[in-house]
Amino acid sequence: MVNFLSKFLSKKPDESVEETAVDTVSVPVDVSVAVEPDVPEPVVTEPVVTAESVAVAASERPVHHVDPHSGMPIQLDELEEFESVMGESLLPGAELADEDMVIDALRTVYDPEIPVNIYDLGLIYTVNHKDGGDIDIDMSLTAPGCPVAGEMPGMVSSAVSAVDGVGVVTTRIVWEPAWTMERMSEDAKLALGMF
Repeated sequence: MVNFLSKFLSKKPDESVEETAVDTVSVPVDVSVAVEPDVPEPVVTEPVVTAESVAVAASERPVHHVDPHSGMPIQLDELEEFESVMGESLLPGAELADEDMVIDALRTVYDPEIPVNIYDLGLIYTVNHKDGGDIDIDMSLTAPGCPVAGEMPGMVSSAVSAVDGVGVVTTRIVWEPAWTMERMSEDAKLALGMF
């Protein structure tokens, strides 16, 4: 092949090249690589960050809480709703339990992980006395990943529905606002050595 090339390159324009037998060699060619013409790349500009764009982005982002037991993030819309309904409707004219009797019943329920009752821990958010002796209770837990989350509303409903003058008790776990230590009573803080 070198011979052929040297003859071809040394040929003058009017001379003819005598044909000789040449060994052919196959060379693999990668046809998957396409050569694109020179196209200018698009200009990318950084977005302008404003207080309004940050507020919009924050409102569209899901809210996450961190489970203090595992350290794993928990998205609130992924949390299960826990509710318990217990008791029977009272007969018309029956004597109704007062608020202190209900609070005393709530103080008999303890978080299994903390040696303080749930009322003094501040886990009871609302106690709504309805007509006819029915009671609706909204409560929270110290952490969304609490292992007794499914049992706690039943424990509360059972304790309160056992009080004379209480009808149907509905207890719900709520996650907003999140529980904080500021909700604890002074007795609870004292029992836990926080003073």
